[in-house]
Amino acid sequence: MSRLQELKDLVASFDKDFVKFYEKGNKSAGTRVRKNMNELKKKAQEIRKEVQEIKAQSKGEEESTPEE
Repeated sequence: MSRLQELKDLVASFDKDFVKFYEKGNKSAGTRVRKNMNELKKKAQEIRKEVQEIKAQSKGEEESTPEE
């Protein structure tokens, strides 16, 4: 599964709680929204770290390639 699809699925799973909190005023749903947003933050950090690792790996490969 691609990282983009993971993010889309994660955000889509929050839909019901957002509606319950913002449109119906359900306070318990607000707690779940906060929890979900923290989960999203963790996923974003994970992806940022992965992107940095891939960039560093690519840069390392470019530097180790012998020039003619």
